Amino acid sequence: MQSRSASRPAMEPPRIPDLRHVSLSRPILPPSMQIKTDTDVEEWKRTTGYKDYCLWVVRLNASVVGLDNATILAAPKSEAVSKTIAMLDEIKTWVQEIPPYGDRQRFGNLAFRDWGKRLQKKVPLLLQNLLPHSLSPAIPLLTPYLLSSFGDFTRLDYGSGHELSFAIFLMGLSLIRFFQPLPEEERQLVVAVFGKYLEVVWNLQDVYRLEPAGSHGVWGLDDYHFLGFLWGSAQLRGVAGANPSSVLSPPLPPTNLYNQQVTRIYQLKIGPFFEHSAQLQAIATNVATWEKVNAGMLKMYEAEVLNKRVVVQHLPLGGLLAWETDDTQKTSQSGQ
Repeated sequence: MQSRSASRPAMEPPRIPDLRHVSLSRPILPPSMQIKTDTDVEEWKRTTGYKDYCLWVVRLNASVVGLDNATILAAPKSEAVSKTIAMLDEIKTWVQEIPPYGDRQRFGNLAFRDWGKRLQKKVPLLLQNLLPHSLSPAIPLLTPYLLSSFGDFTRLDYGSGHELSFAIFLMGLSLIRFFQPLPEEERQLVVAVFGKYLEVVWNLQDVYRLEPAGSHGVWGLDDYHFLGFLWGSAQLRGVAGANPSSVLSPPLPPTNLYNQQVTRIYQLKIGPFFEHSAQLQAIATNVATWEKVNAGMLKMYEAEVLNKRVVVQHLPLGGLLAWETDDTQKTSQSGQ
C-alpha cells in the first residue's frame, strides 16, 4: 500500500497572479501629482497602482529567467511589440536632426530642451499611430508617462524615475491589453522593447550629456538605471556556469541586460571597478548565485526606487496607475 506522503505531488513554485485588466468603457481621470510627504509615500504603497506595478515587474522578471537575448529576440514578435519598437526608433532619429550646441559644458547640453519640445509636440500623434482606435481613450492616461520617460527637459538630467515612467507606460499598455500579459510577450517587453529603450536613452545621455538625476554615486548600481540590472540578473538565473563574479572580467558578452549595463559602466568610467561601482563589486564578490542576486535586486528596487519620495514625488498617480486602496474600493462598493 502506497504511503500517503508518497502520493503527494512535488512542491511547485507559487503561481504568479494574473495582471489586472482595465476597461476603457468608462471615463478614467488622468493621473496627477499625489506625493508630497513621506506619509503620501506610505499611502502610495497601499494603492492598487503600486500593487499592479510590482506584480508587472515580477511577471516580466519571471518571464526571462534563464533566457538570453538572442533566444528571446529570435522569437516572433506581436504587432504591438513591433509598433512600439518602431516608435522608439523614430524617437531616436530626432537626435540626428537636433544636434547638440557647440558649448563645452560638462553636463546638460541645451539642445536637449529642443528635443524635448519635439517630443511634447509629437506625443499625441505617436500614441495615435501606436494604438488601435478602440484604445484611443487611453492616450491622455499614457501621455504623462511617455513624456517623462526620457529625462527632464528643464534640469537636463535623467535618472531611475524617468526609467520608472517608461516602465509604467509599458505596464499601462499591458493593463489595457495592448500588450498581452503572457510570458512570450512579457519577455519581448524586457529584451526587445526595454532593450530598445535603453539604446535610445543611452544615446540621449551621451549626445546631450545628461546629468544623473539624484544619483547615489558610487553607492548606487548605476548613475542612471536599475531595471536592466534587475531583469538581466533574472536572465542569468539557472544558467550553467554563470557566476556573479564574471562581471569583473571584461569584455562581457552582450547576452543579457545585466552584462550590457555593466559593459556601459566600463565604457563610461575610468579607474578600478571597485572604486566607481562599489555596490556592483560587492554583489559580484559576496553573492554566490544569480538567484540570490535577482531576489536581492527585487527587494532593492522596491526600497530604493518605488519607496523613495525623491523619486516618486515626480510621478503622476491615478488613471491607469490607480491611486485607490483596498479600503477605498470597499467603501465605494458598499456605497453603491
